[in-house]
Amino acid sequence: MMADTRKVATSPLPGKATIRLLSICIFFALASLAWGYNIGVMASIYVHPGFKKALHKPTKATTGLITSIYYLGTWCSYLFISHPLADRFGRRVAAASGVLITAVGAAIQTGASGPAPLGMMIAGRIICGVGIAIVSTSVPLYQSEVSPARTRGRYVVINHIGLVAGLATAFWVGYGFSHWEAERGNYYGWRFSMALQFIPESIFLVGVWFCPETPRWLVEQGRIEEAQKNLAYFRALNPSHELVVGELSMIQKDVEQRRLATSQSWTVLFTNRPLFRRFWRAAVLQFMAQMCGNTSMKYYLPTIFMSLGIERKITLMIGGIESTLKIGCTIIDSYLVDRFGRRITLIGACIVMSLALLINGALPLAYPNNVNHAADYVCIIFIFLYTFGYSIGFGPAAWVYGSEIFPTNFRAKGLNIAASGSSIGSIIASQTWPVGMDKIGSRTHFIFMSFNIASAVILYLYYPETSGRSLEDMESLFNPNFRSRTDLEENDEHYHEEDDNPEVISPTPKDMRV
Repeated sequence: MMADTRKVATSPLPGKATIRLLSICIFFALASLAWGYNIGVMASIYVHPGFKKALHKPTKATTGLITSIYYLGTWCSYLFISHPLADRFGRRVAAASGVLITAVGAAIQTGASGPAPLGMMIAGRIICGVGIAIVSTSVPLYQSEVSPARTRGRYVVINHIGLVAGLATAFWVGYGFSHWEAERGNYYGWRFSMALQFIPESIFLVGVWFCPETPRWLVEQGRIEEAQKNLAYFRALNPSHELVVGELSMIQKDVEQRRLATSQSWTVLFTNRPLFRRFWRAAVLQFMAQMCGNTSMKYYLPTIFMSLGIERKITLMIGGIESTLKIGCTIIDSYLVDRFGRRITLIGACIVMSLALLINGALPLAYPNNVNHAADYVCIIFIFLYTFGYSIGFGPAAWVYGSEIFPTNFRAKGLNIAASGSSIGSIIASQTWPVGMDKIGSRTHFIFMSFNIASAVILYLYYPETSGRSLEDMESLFNPNFRSRTDLEENDEHYHEEDDNPEVISPTPKDMRV
């Protein structure tokens, strides 16, 4: 059996399986595209004259409220809706539900008018937040659970590729509608921009039912035959093939070891020390991913460019270019995250973002009121450098890391509750940025720079590397008193299968830093 376990972990998949996995993960990225579009479209809407007229010239505090109230919806959904939905009804149903709820919220925002347009925007934003929270966790959960261990990173990164593709699409759509300057264009332009997200959402809602459910979730439900059939489909092998049988056996053993915990409350994430070690890392990682300044860049990028003296249409075009480059950077990360690991790419990204924020904070102070256009152009270049840093770091890795460290029966609960950390970070960041820029100007960049520096230190000291480990083999990273079957085989030359005891005391693994 031990040879089978090693063979399962290292054997290459047939080419057909790779294409099949890639196709399904890209299709699920349609939901992530809707997620990215739903966020990115607000950046172009905030500077649209028709939106300003419809909302009666909102102040910076009002736009900050519209931005941050969305994360109240995500926070509530992460805590109370997303994980029960994903655990009880499966990853597919959860993703479809999230997309449908998001579409309802977008429809309410599209129709914002009359005596209370701000109320409609706020209601729509909260509803979108509820839906997007479900999408943002169920999609990487699905991708993580259908992927083989050694290439899991590149498949889960597709989730972020979909997100940044949505951001880029939103900017280009906003740029296109900015040329519709007639009276009807002012009224309908931003509304059409909002409504275009219905296209990928509709395609996803139709096609998701043709995708198989994840084998791990099916094993959790006791549907073993269906799990074996679906696993064989994902691996493009016969259900009786030894690799399919071996991988299914690993999943079943992992589920059985934790069967008792399945019925326990989510509070066990706080009371069980090995689970809490995973939980706080995932939650802090999500918080850092927003406090690094990303939320501000997503929502206020055209506003940042306009503060450098650039005309509105040009700012939207630059935003479109910047967001498009994110796609390429994220594709690069799909290689880096498995080649160099999650930890190194995250730390390197924090350093890059810190430098970019330092330059964008310092140059406007040295050359105020746009007196030096060369300094303004340098700021734009370093905003692009920031984009590169985020796209190879927190953007994809926060979801890759969080989706892979929890045991199967706590994966949905753990990822969703931990993701509420991103909502808290986003609320803080989205309120800090507009008010900070209004009160202290470019010094606001230094606030987020300091968070990046602190994040790099925290990542170095407290985050173990997870690259290349199977989902069933994470226990040895976060539980010092646990030795996996693979660890036993590798570290004990006298080990025999009949002596296997998953609770054998062992030293803390060498790549664990606590």
